[in-house]
Amino acid sequence: MPDDPYRFHARGLDSPATRHVAITPSDSADLPVRPRVIYCHAAGNVLIRDEMGVNLTYTLVQGQILPVSATRVLATGTTATVYGWL
Repeated sequence: MPDDPYRFHARGLDSPATRHVAITPSDSADLPVRPRVIYCHAAGNVLIRDEMGVNLTYTLVQGQILPVSATRVLATGTTATVYGWL
């Protein structure tokens, strides 16, 4: 593993992500880990649920970052390929 010169610094919400995960949309299961943000790998729509249970659809372009910590990415209505940054 490469040396991390920032390993002794406190990490905040504005710090860069240190992990990434593929997101498999599901109408019945929450994400196993809530991401800091959602990154769009392939353009399309993404239907997300927030912690209050509100579902909203966002139209994303490739490379766009959606700064929301979603609890679920629903399969129905999602056409984009997205990753989570943690």
